[in-house]
Amino acid sequence: MIVNPTVTGNRVVTAKSDATKTGLDYDAFLKLMLQQLKSQDPLNPVDQATNLAQLASFSNVEQGIKLNDKLNDLLQRTSVAEATALIGKNVQSLVSGASGIVAAVEVTSSGSQAVLSNGTKIPVSEGIRITGS
Repeated sequence: MIVNPTVTGNRVVTAKSDATKTGLDYDAFLKLMLQQLKSQDPLNPVDQATNLAQLASFSNVEQGIKLNDKLNDLLQRTSVAEATALIGKNVQSLVSGASGIVAAVEVTSSGSQAVLSNGTKIPVSEGIRITGS
């Protein structure tokens, strides 16, 4: 017999990663699995192969989430490195036509922006022309 557990009580979940956003972690999975084992029918126990398959599936999901977190971190670092390489270069927005020498770079959750020496901000994305200083 499979028991569908319910979560009671107050839990604080931080938005650190996809796993914590959903409130799932390895310890919670093991607690649910132990509860399932405790609640099973002794005359008709759950097959151990099924338990191992559930554990392996959860492990695969957890590793996938960790891999996604690391890839997101790598993409963010690459974006910052590319954006800072623009400092001192002459850029032109092919969308707005704004141009000038990049004095600084701002990195926000919505992306990177080149701050020109005259204060104009140009999103660092497709649609800019970069030339040497």
